[in-house]
Amino acid sequence: MDVPRVQSSLRLIARGLEELAAALGEQEVSEDERTARVIGDWGRRGLTQKEASALFQRHGFAPQTTGGWARGEWVEIGDDGLRYLTAKSHTWLEERE
Repeated sequence: MDVPRVQSSLRLIARGLEELAAALGEQEVSEDERTARVIGDWGRRGLTQKEASALFQRHGFAPQTTGGWARGEWVEIGDDGLRYLTAKSHTWLEERE
């Protein structure tokens, strides 16, 4: 199997589905709004890597977004191996509301 070709094809399908949803009249949600929804849904509980990835996907982000948020100090990995939102994330949401 040509893994890079399959990955590329899946990305094209995903972009096509987003365009199709927009054509159906779906209201476009801004990245800030999607970010606020992620933080709100996540709350203060710890999530496994799989749970965090699923949460990001549910709100239109790539599943790898957790890593970017960790580098940006929005997420940290606790001693228990779970991912937690940092004070930076919660402060951002509070200031937005």
